[in-house]
This record gives sequence, structure tokens and C-alpha cells, in this order.
Amino acid sequence: MKAIIQRVTKASVTAGDEEVSSIGRGLCVLLGISVEDTQKDADYLVRKILNLRLFEDENGRKWSKSVMDRDFEVLCVSQFTLQCVLKGNKPDFHTAMPAELAQPFYNSILENMRSSYKPELIKGGRFGGYMQVHIQNDGPVTIELRSPTGPSDLKQLSKQEKQQQRKEKTRPKGPSECRGKGAGRSRPDPNASSGADGDVSSEREP
Repeated sequence: MKAIIQRVTKASVTAGDEEVSSIGRGLCVLLGISVEDTQKDADYLVRKILNLRLFEDENGRKWSKSVMDRDFEVLCVSQFTLQCVLKGNKPDFHTAMPAELAQPFYNSILENMRSSYKPELIKGGRFGGYMQVHIQNDGPVTIELRSPTGPSDLKQLSKQEKQQQRKEKTRPKGPSECRGKGAGRSRPDPNASSGADGDVSSEREP
């Protein structure tokens, strides 16, 4: 699951001439639900959204208070395009959860937020509808948040680990590594210079 979280002075959702919902100061959250997401992902995102310290305290100290600490509002809008995968220049959305599954999932996230905070301060968009989202970003402050529990994240981590292993295998070997590998095959020539006189390490500063 992916969320784009923006600190706002105000935000609203309209569909045509109808205003669906609006908030004053708080957070506007654009939420992209993946086909692989579970309740564990939803719980993580809700907890993070409500507890991120993106606001100042009463003394003006920045990054010290959450939306709940300040009694601010949250507008959470479902946006499947956040699950976009580009095929050339064309967006593909096959990783987004199908609408018939995503709608109840999104509604459960809103209810989770309401039960964890003040229900009257949690607003939503119109799922599956064509909307205009009006965001007055404060700062600007924008945070990208992903749930860490999905299979895709594990696959990505494994891919990164394999890439790192390949880099380590192909990187040039240092003199100590070469000497270590060659030690078992042949004895050093007693007449050869030990290299101590020209040892770079002896010239290093402590």
C-alpha cells in the first residue's frame, strides 16, 4: 500500500458541481491500494498517518505534533493510479486492487481511522468517481509512505541484495585479498621485496 501525505491548510473533493467533502488544517492523503495488500498493511498506514509528527507545537517547535495532537482533520482519497507501472510511456495498473475488492477495503481504512481518532474529523472522497481534489499544501510538506509488509517489498529487498552481491563479486580485489588467495598455492620468494618500504599503509596518517 502506498500513501502520499500532504500537510494542508485546507483541502476538498468535488464531483462536478457537488462538494463531496472538505477539511481545514490537517492532512490530505492519496491512497493507492495494491492487489497484495492485507489488513496488516492497512493498520500500519493508519497508525503512521495519525501519528506522523508534521506539525509544530504551541511554542512553534517544528515536527513535534501529529494530526491527533493538534485536533486537525484528515481527508483520505482513494487513488489507484499510485499503483502505476510504466510499460514504455504507457501506464499500467494491474498491481492495483480491483475495484470490487478495493472499495470495501478503502471503507474499512476510513472506519479504522475514525475509531482510532475522532470520527467527525475523518473525511473521504467518492470511491470510483471522477473527482477534482483541491489541495492547498502547507510548506509545501509531502511525505511518501509505503507499508513494509507486502510481498512486493520482500521481492524488491531480495533483488537489491542480489544486486549488491553481484557488485561485490565483480569489484576489483585489493592486494590483501590477492595475497590471501595466492598464499595456499605457492610460497613467497624470499629474495623478493616485501613491499614494506613502499607500503602505502605506512604512509597513512593515524
